[in-house]
Amino acid sequence: MEVKENTLDQEQMEREDGADDRSAWYTKTIIESELADYAPVKGCMVIRPYGYALWEHIQKALDKMIKDTGHQNAYFPLFIPESFLNKEKEHVEGFAPECAVVTHGGGKKLEEPYIVRPTSETIINHMFAKWVQSWRDLPILINQWANVVRWEMRTRLFLRTTEFLWQEGHTAHATAQEAEEEAMKMLECYRVLSEEWLALPVLTGEKTERERFAGAVRTYCIEAMMRDGKALQAGTSHYLGQNFAKAFEIQFQNTEGQLEHAYQTSWGASTRLVGAVVLGHGDDKGLILPPRIAPIQIVIVPIYKSDEERTKVLEYCKSVFGTLKEDFRVHLDDRDNLTPGFKFNYWEQKGVPVRLNIGPKDMANNVVELARRDTGEKIRNLALASLSNELSGLMITIQKSIFNRALEFRSKNTVKVNTYDELKATLKDKNVFVEAFWDGTTQDEGKIKDETKATIRTIPFHKEGHAIESGKCLYTGRETSRKVVFGRAY
Repeated sequence: MEVKENTLDQEQMEREDGADDRSAWYTKTIIESELADYAPVKGCMVIRPYGYALWEHIQKALDKMIKDTGHQNAYFPLFIPESFLNKEKEHVEGFAPECAVVTHGGGKKLEEPYIVRPTSETIINHMFAKWVQSWRDLPILINQWANVVRWEMRTRLFLRTTEFLWQEGHTAHATAQEAEEEAMKMLECYRVLSEEWLALPVLTGEKTERERFAGAVRTYCIEAMMRDGKALQAGTSHYLGQNFAKAFEIQFQNTEGQLEHAYQTSWGASTRLVGAVVLGHGDDKGLILPPRIAPIQIVIVPIYKSDEERTKVLEYCKSVFGTLKEDFRVHLDDRDNLTPGFKFNYWEQKGVPVRLNIGPKDMANNVVELARRDTGEKIRNLALASLSNELSGLMITIQKSIFNRALEFRSKNTVKVNTYDELKATLKDKNVFVEAFWDGTTQDEGKIKDETKATIRTIPFHKEGHAIESGKCLYTGRETSRKVVFGRAY
């Protein structure tokens, strides 16, 4: 086989536009690649078939991990009695500004308003209280795939919409240790999903008190860097302690015969992950999709000049399609009203990992020409007899290549600082991850956010085998061993 040099300008691929340009690029890419469109309801979106197929592949991978770790899927009502939210003070304060409230139904005013679920802790915990009496009833490991509504003031397709799709896991346990282990186990599932399926390297760690989920004792997270240097929270897992159990009277008789409140977790990831893939990998040409989640892994584009050539080339293309369809998600673009050049651009914009270009000469020699979306590399004269094997290996190579590109970008855009002045100077003209020692207060975090628009994205977990370092907090100057990562976020 013959390898042609990379046709993409690498500097152009690596160049990041300004914030306004990047925002326009993001919206344009989603619309033109047919992932989603704006709905007639403000702040909502219509997920188009191509975007929903992408979500389904993400969903399928995560759903398997959820079930493999012992959880079962269930479904709970969309409407939550207002009184349920009022039972957990901190929780309702966290969600009150985002709640959509139903006051009328069937032409009459309701005796009690219903909240359109922003999350389901309250209604699920109401049911847990009915189902749990003894330690033998625990643990309860439930997951729900659902839509939720949060009345956002500023929305952006996939990243922040009034209605979005997600999974939310809710569990109840007999001990605090078991619940903590559960929260960490599910965070690891999110890390695997992001890194091994979405090809997005993530930082794992704990949120600060300021950034913690309303009602949680601890919130754990995965944070990904997008191609503009901003952070995106891609998944969270919460150790809730006994806060909700006490509010909803989830009690069980322990092995000593005493009544005790359950220990709980909740965890979730949403269609925001589609936005993460767009922002985390895309370039000026459009999407770059990792093969493991791409709705179409391979597209075949016939090339011909006459009707006679068209008939023969299409027949050959159909044969190639038949060879590949059992092992890959493959599509034959046989539209006869569009030029090959148009099709090349069309499928590049949609991020299809591999394109096979097939013309009369390829057909005569029983070969194809292959083009990679991630690098632009072209491989000519690839023998049809070995095509399936070549593509199987190439899919793994492309998946790793996309991940390594994102990892290298994050490494190049992560900076260590020692003082607050250095933090401000670093973030003055660009978005990066900033590592620093931290011993400040919630109020200090707020002041930094007001002045720099940066927040503490995570307190990274200590890596086993690494010595615990200490240094001076960049804001207070106090000695500490706690390191954090600052960044501007979506």
